[in-house]
Amino acid sequence: MKKYLVQPEPGNPALTESVDGVDHTNTAINTRVPVERPLTLFLNSQEIVTVMTIGDFPEDLALGFLLNQNMLTHEDLVTGIEHEPDIDVVVVRTERETDYEEKLSKKTRTSGCAQGTAFGDVMEKFESVALPDTTLKTSWLYALSKNINTTPSLYLEAGAIHGCVLCERDEPLVYMEDVGRHNAVDKIAGYMYRKGLSVDEKILYTTGRLTSEMVIKAVQMEIPILISRSGFTAWGVELARQANLTLIGRMKGKRFIALSGTHRIEYDADPDTIPAELSHLQRKASTKRNAD
Repeated sequence: MKKYLVQPEPGNPALTESVDGVDHTNTAINTRVPVERPLTLFLNSQEIVTVMTIGDFPEDLALGFLLNQNMLTHEDLVTGIEHEPDIDVVVVRTERETDYEEKLSKKTRTSGCAQGTAFGDVMEKFESVALPDTTLKTSWLYALSKNINTTPSLYLEAGAIHGCVLCERDEPLVYMEDVGRHNAVDKIAGYMYRKGLSVDEKILYTTGRLTSEMVIKAVQMEIPILISRSGFTAWGVELARQANLTLIGRMKGKRFIALSGTHRIEYDADPDTIPAELSHLQRKASTKRNAD
């Protein structure tokens, strides 16, 4: 397996806090929980939104958010990205003058954790995207599930977190985590933009639900395959079918369900040869042994 370009840092002390409490037997315990802090995004001189985030990769989060809201395009020239950690602000500057007051007036809250935000005309690009008809082998699905779920992560360390992973064929490349899955996928979009990564043969994996928001973001990024351990919403499935997106959910161990874009799937692996998935505690113990 290739080395991750980006992977979680569960040992980063800036991403969690130690908290005292008691357990079900009233025994004193100390546990780690993810931090959650506000980050305000500006596009040039205009305040766009304040998101709640764990605080890593703020520049990628800002770029990805603006790209996935159609406020920034791949044709735009970004002249600077300024992160001011003392005041929790990121400013993205472009050569093009921007004015999104009308768009901001139409913003709506979505079902995403930590109050993800989408805008009234977010569908303006959605209907024009033609996703490529790339192949997805089931052997890749099983390899990705095993590799991602045994990667040391903030989720295994502290819980209460979502992860999104950019993959190519059977190899995970960029693994981002945050309190909201929409933030994690925006970080990936921003990283791809900043590094000039192609969408060819890419797959997007998420630990969260396959909602309309996640489908829209995958299509915005022009990634034709979206996978999750979790389940679906009806509108998410409807939009995936409209966009010809391959949508696979409830992927655990040898099992998965595909509700859209099934023509891309090539069944090249025997499910009976795939071992059962480890439990959360078993995965946590396994990743700790590997780290040691």
